[in-house]
Amino acid sequence: MNHTKNIAIVTGASRPRGIGAAICRELAREGFQLFFTHFSSYDFKTGYEDAEKNWAERFENELREHGVNVESMELDLSKKDAPEQLLERVQQMQGQFSILVNNATHCVEMSHEELTSDVLDEHYAVNVRGTCMLSVAFAKYLKKNAFGGRIINFVSGQDKSPQPGNLPYITTKGAISAFTTSFATEVASNHITVNAIDPGPTNSGYMDDATQNFLKPKFPTGRIGMPEDAARLVSFLASDAASWITGQIIHSDGGFRD
Repeated sequence: MNHTKNIAIVTGASRPRGIGAAICRELAREGFQLFFTHFSSYDFKTGYEDAEKNWAERFENELREHGVNVESMELDLSKKDAPEQLLERVQQMQGQFSILVNNATHCVEMSHEELTSDVLDEHYAVNVRGTCMLSVAFAKYLKKNAFGGRIINFVSGQDKSPQPGNLPYITTKGAISAFTTSFATEVASNHITVNAIDPGPTNSGYMDDATQNFLKPKFPTGRIGMPEDAARLVSFLASDAASWITGQIIHSDGGFRD
């Protein structure tokens, strides 16, 4: 791929310490043009310490220091028309969008005793419908224009071990694991790869000291995952070197075992 003409779309880049921001930084260093979405109201509601109003504009300028074009938009991916809104905006940029990173997510931890249909619907709207319909719209555009591309999803290790206490998130992210493998088969003949990354527990702005101390012994590599670890794998999957990899759930988690 000629990165100078390729646009990478990254959803959920709303905070300086988040995985989405790390992905944008890594792809900008590789020469990709960037379009990212942000939704800071979710970050404030969730209680992230690094949530900042108007951060996206400053982040655009940071990324442009790599000599690439950068645009962004605030987008609530739970809305049914979000995929169309996003792709319409990206098409206004110069270049061909060829990379989609579905990083945005909705997560509220709770057990079965607290779970309600409304909470499950809120998770489904972003984690399943938002990811699936954006991926399908993206692939349709690539197929229509005879372009190949990459779709990279994020999951959370649901296939490795039980994760009680987080049922709505785990259920909806597990759906994306299933979607990834089957959708990859459907679009493979169009030179579109579809893979998912399980980054393991990542210190992306939500871990207090107690959480870090609890998790660290579970990493045989001796440290907790960082957003940059996930970003480097995204960069590889977006490259020509990864053209033969599709339909995979990649556990890039430092050997984490619960």
